[in-house]
Amino acid sequence: MRMKNSLKGLILIACGILLLGNIGFASEFNPSMQAYIEELKSEAKAENPNFQDFDAKRGEVIFSTKNKGKNDAVISCQSCHNVDLKTPATNVFTNKALEPLAPSVNPTRLNDVKEVKKWLKRNFKDVFLREGSTQEKGDVLYYLILQ
Repeated sequence: MRMKNSLKGLILIACGILLLGNIGFASEFNPSMQAYIEELKSEAKAENPNFQDFDAKRGEVIFSTKNKGKNDAVISCQSCHNVDLKTPATNVFTNKALEPLAPSVNPTRLNDVKEVKKWLKRNFKDVFLREGSTQEKGDVLYYLILQ
């Protein structure tokens, strides 16, 4: 019985750490981006009453998933932004140089809500041929803020 209670306690602690870890991601954003994240959370909860929070792991999967996208090219977000988001990259369609996407090396990233909305919409359409869902956008932003 004692071991069973200990196991329950460890599971509760692990769940709490995971939950607090995700909550911590939102605090990494500047105030205007935090407000945007809260807006996305409200939308996600309205779309899915079981929504809890965004998830960086799901965001990483979205970011790395290859899809038949723009111009029938099989691409992922990494096709333009690289696997290592801390390095400069090149847009596969325009050959335009892209600054690193990782906020840890490029502090100008993920600061301007208008720009973030524009590029999320455009890049989802390029890679997935559709606008990303609210949850997908939040998941990707949680992934990116950790880079």
